[in-house]
Amino acid sequence: MTINRRQFLKTSAGGAAFAALPISFHAAFAADGFLEITAAPSQQSLYSDTAPASDLWTYNGTAPGPEIRVKRGDRVKVRLINRLDEPTSIHWHGIRIANAMDGVARLTQDAVEPGGSFDYDFIVPDAGTYWYHAHNRSWNQVARGLYGVLIVEADTAEFDAEHDRTLVIDDWRLDQQGKLDTASLGSLMDWTHGGRIGNWLTVNGKSLPRYSLNANEAYRLRLINASNARVLGLDPTQFGGKILAYDGQSLPQPAELTYQPLLLGPAQRVDLLVVPKAGEPIELNEVSGNQPFAFANFDVAEKPDSKLVTPALIPNRLPEPDLAKARSFRLDMTGGAMGQMVDMVYNGKKLEGNDFRDTAQVWAFNGIANLATEPFFSVEREETVVVETINRTSFIHAMHVHGHHFRILERSGSDIDEGQPWRDTFLIGPEQTTKIAFVADNPGKWLLHCHMLEHAAAGMITWFEVG
Repeated sequence: MTINRRQFLKTSAGGAAFAALPISFHAAFAADGFLEITAAPSQQSLYSDTAPASDLWTYNGTAPGPEIRVKRGDRVKVRLINRLDEPTSIHWHGIRIANAMDGVARLTQDAVEPGGSFDYDFIVPDAGTYWYHAHNRSWNQVARGLYGVLIVEADTAEFDAEHDRTLVIDDWRLDQQGKLDTASLGSLMDWTHGGRIGNWLTVNGKSLPRYSLNANEAYRLRLINASNARVLGLDPTQFGGKILAYDGQSLPQPAELTYQPLLLGPAQRVDLLVVPKAGEPIELNEVSGNQPFAFANFDVAEKPDSKLVTPALIPNRLPEPDLAKARSFRLDMTGGAMGQMVDMVYNGKKLEGNDFRDTAQVWAFNGIANLATEPFFSVEREETVVVETINRTSFIHAMHVHGHHFRILERSGSDIDEGQPWRDTFLIGPEQTTKIAFVADNPGKWLLHCHMLEHAAAGMITWFEVG
């Protein structure tokens, strides 16, 4: 299911790569070198292998879709083919690519109509853990399974394939038969509260998987939260795990987590360094509930010839913000259930009475629900931007900046020092204020939105422009 760099290069050079592909491979290259990814209905069991199959929407027949692995600086050519009954697009989450390839319907491209296609063609500038997902009606399409993984490897060898594992974690809302509950998609209760929270976790589309690791060998576990709205609570200190990277951006050296739990919000990624010990199996637990829930297990095998080799990760070169010359902007988040009553404008009209129910617009940024005609801000290329986000709602949110990575400068009410790592998505709690800073070095029109996908659909979405 993994499309690697060698296959991309062979097809780009005109070679026939698919002759040697394994039977489980679910993608094909066109004659012009584009990897074809088809969005279409399919069926997949989620609760267990013997449970009734759920009606999903997937890329090339599986959720997650094909994992794409390339090297930093490689060219990625993907053709999206739409076999759904509604328009769609693909967003390449966390990649600092050309604006026209960002995949945002209504902003950077027209949504791909049923029966149509769109060619994504871009260079990947940064190594790291990234993912791709539908970005039209994503509250519906991502919830049904439209996402996959994009891994960009560094120029020099880091962890080999055996010691580099990707874990895509998703929570699904299943009915009493163990099938995806599609009838509840679009529930106004979800949209006005914490978003669509599921009742079952899968890893790489599998229920309660077991993996095998060798004792005294170093592994890189790439964790991706593909949930619509669930914030995962994890505790890697239980098995001695250290942090290698946040949101695809490597740290200068592995870091021990000094607090628990590690909160992994929707769309966020974290890479862990794990060195298993002989006779000590590992459980990956979700710890935000009343009792820990082990949603993945790792058996540890003793291997006489094991050697502990921990490759060094080289951070990407991202431009450092110049705070002395920064331009500052303020984003007020309002709305939702149990929130402050404030005036809210949608499509130029002030919402009143039944308008909230009829439009399903219940959240706002600076009093405006959903995409406004004018940008939140406009800056020149290479300017430093500071965004102060104030959460005046009763819920946690996962704020995602397209096309850029940022550093968190301040969080009110928090004494956690994460060393200001680069991020592309940050969590902000109720009544909390957070300041971020980045260099606006990528020209175009870029989204800034809550990645609780129901919140974005219900108003928490804006955009900014880099000249």
